[in-house]
Amino acid sequence: MKNIYRLWYYFKKYKIAITVAMIASAIVASTDAAIVYLSKDVFDKIFIAKDTRMLKLLPFAIMSLFIVRLISTFFQSYLIKSTAQKAIQQIRNDMYYKMILLPMSYYDNNELGTMMTKVISDVSNLQSAVSSALNVFRSVLSVIFLTGVVFYQDFTMALSVFLIIPILMIIIKKSGKKMKKHSAKSQEQLGFVGFILNESFSGIRVVKAFINEAKEFNRFKLASVKEMKYRLKQAVVSSVSSPLIETMSGFGVALIIFYGGFKVISGETTPGTFFSFLTAFGFMFEPFKKINNYNNLLQKASASADRIFSVLDCENDIIDNNGSLKCEAAKKDIRFDNVSFRYSEDGPDVLKNINLTLEHGKSTAIVGHSGSGKSTLASLLSRLYDVTDGKITINDIDIKDFDVYSLRRNIGVVTQHPFLFNNTIMYNIAYGSDTEDMEKIKEAAKHAYALDFIEAMPDKFDTLVGEMGVMLSGGQKQRITISRAILMDPPILVLDEATSALDMKSEHIVQKALEELVKKKTSIIIAHRLSTVINADKIVVLHKGEIVAAGTHIELLEKSDIYSKMVLPQLV
Repeated sequence: MKNIYRLWYYFKKYKIAITVAMIASAIVASTDAAIVYLSKDVFDKIFIAKDTRMLKLLPFAIMSLFIVRLISTFFQSYLIKSTAQKAIQQIRNDMYYKMILLPMSYYDNNELGTMMTKVISDVSNLQSAVSSALNVFRSVLSVIFLTGVVFYQDFTMALSVFLIIPILMIIIKKSGKKMKKHSAKSQEQLGFVGFILNESFSGIRVVKAFINEAKEFNRFKLASVKEMKYRLKQAVVSSVSSPLIETMSGFGVALIIFYGGFKVISGETTPGTFFSFLTAFGFMFEPFKKINNYNNLLQKASASADRIFSVLDCENDIIDNNGSLKCEAAKKDIRFDNVSFRYSEDGPDVLKNINLTLEHGKSTAIVGHSGSGKSTLASLLSRLYDVTDGKITINDIDIKDFDVYSLRRNIGVVTQHPFLFNNTIMYNIAYGSDTEDMEKIKEAAKHAYALDFIEAMPDKFDTLVGEMGVMLSGGQKQRITISRAILMDPPILVLDEATSALDMKSEHIVQKALEELVKKKTSIIIAHRLSTVINADKIVVLHKGEIVAAGTHIELLEKSDIYSKMVLPQLV
């Protein structure tokens, strides 16, 4: 009921269409009872009494009923399907928007395949459930109308047969409960299958380089077998419940024939009444079968709804604690005051008591061994994560007091692995900016030393880069991301290992582009390579999450063993 109440939020704007669909369903259900009731006159007045007047009237009455049924069925089906499409699309939109807003900690703890399954498969399950819910409503009404007919025709015989109804309800309830349980497990496993697909396709170069196609296939097959196991359990539930309902209906028919036959022979009832009663009872068990089948679909949807609402209910520590101030970081110092950070409450501190001032307009290089906390330090500045202890300030204002989007507009990022969208070069350069001015885009590309290779391409700035920028070299992709940062023109720059994945020639070109980029900006340079950090105004050495030394290149060579051991091999 909780899920139904929450889903109603998305459907209430279409309540008129839903009401019309329900009325149409009620009309369709009532025609079942009307047809059954007319069968009594067909048997008694036409076949036995040979009433020619009734022979002329009844066919037209039955035809009229089926025309009404046709029109009502159309409105019921169309209105509910169109309503479901619109409402479910809104759910999918809300779910994606919620996911895209969630902090990085959510992405750290959830597999990509599972997230995609929730957006695509779970939401699709809800869509099929809407039609199922209306069909359950119609089937219940059919049972009610047909019940009225059988009680009207023979109250005593109806009471004796209705002893079977509680057994049917138990079957439906039990099968629905098991279906929900197995469906939830199946959807979880399907998410893991999606994760394996995404990982193997994204890393296809590594897979092929290490000749591990068979290994990846076996991993996929094993996950698929587990997912199939839960689907087979659903199939068992569905395959057992429907025949059980049919068997109980057979017992009911046998009882009617035995008891009703005696009443016809003794003259207590007419053959037409008995035939009508038997027909009504037969019609009644068909809705029970439908209720069982639709209930199984609804239980699958209920499991999906649980997963969907678990996402929509996720807390967002960043957005929920958003500030209201507009951030203007130009010509402002940045300070880390006793900053500590851990990724989880019971995890170790990744950063410990960091005290650091980034002077405006100057470059600060952060160096240290892998795992020392360099990238984490930069992530905290953008509030991709929030500090565990201490605070980060810009012009003595805690960054938590700024609107997070205003804060991030002041920070440009160039990472080790440049990410490009499967779109044009122009789209990727303009991605971080509101401008579509072609001259500004070209100017940014020129400063990033990217204009020459872009202009040499057949479609120039309209060239499609392919998925993950596969159509470009590593150096070209990096220069596109630098063009993006130049066009955005933020006062703060984070260069996270921006040249570490490049060859010497590409690094030289990209390094010149970076020199253009950092002019008059407050820059954080995270790097291992000496060529990247040697000219920084200040170099900070991190070791196991703590600042162990700071100074210029020359100063650190004299006073920091860790720094010396890192850079001296590069001087040889």
